[in-house]
Amino acid sequence: MNHDLDTPYEISAEHIARFRRDGFIKLKNVLSSETLTRYGGEITRLTIALNTEQRPLEERSTYDKAFLQVMNLWEKSPLVGCFVMGQRLGRLAAELLGVHGVRLYHDQSLYKEPGGGITPAHADQYYWPLSSDRTITAWIPLQPVPEDMGPLGFYARSQSVEFGRDLGISDESEDRITANMNRHGFEFVSGAFDLGEVSFHLGWTFHKAGANRSTQPRSVMTIIYMDASMRLVPSLNAIQANDRDQWCPGAREGEVIDTRKNPVVWQRA
Repeated sequence: MNHDLDTPYEISAEHIARFRRDGFIKLKNVLSSETLTRYGGEITRLTIALNTEQRPLEERSTYDKAFLQVMNLWEKSPLVGCFVMGQRLGRLAAELLGVHGVRLYHDQSLYKEPGGGITPAHADQYYWPLSSDRTITAWIPLQPVPEDMGPLGFYARSQSVEFGRDLGISDESEDRITANMNRHGFEFVSGAFDLGEVSFHLGWTFHKAGANRSTQPRSVMTIIYMDASMRLVPSLNAIQANDRDQWCPGAREGEVIDTRKNPVVWQRA
């Protein structure tokens, strides 16, 4: 057992209540510097090796300037597999969601290059053909993320807002969602991440990140979890259909998403 990855991280009832109220939470000292160094090196190696974006930043769209991304690294490396299947993060995801267990939807590295642009406002679940809102993303920086590196920020209590749920990451989503959040007074909560700090946010919580104005990459690993009882629903758009085919191969509409790519990461005994 890897002590840092597999032992429980104790959260309080107040933490859980705050998460369910705000739709996100940031937790300090979730992972040690040694763990982040060990697994982060392999995540970085794979991200560099498997990334297919070779265009200069000035030739890319807003979406493609936001980050370099590689999905399902857990399938490419046993070491990353140990990280993604870690019991500590999986248990935290289940406790925050209030479910008996979570399974993997997919993992995703998100590297914002020096000079990389903003990540426009959006809600992740726009992309997912899933039957409920019991989804959660762990956002795991592999190094400290100061303000000038573009840390993730969240619109507190926005998880029940339906406006903007039909918008993918784009200039339009940034303009329209930000304007709507401001119009209705939703607080935008942003700030630096310390080494070892991890955030969790619901699939329908609106969030965004600033540009990377530093000289170093903003290296982040994410793990998307869903209720272990999650069912597949009909896709609402071509993007959801692509997600279904990529991350839930063989799953059938109306049935639990129990495929080789969606193992249970943690569940109560």
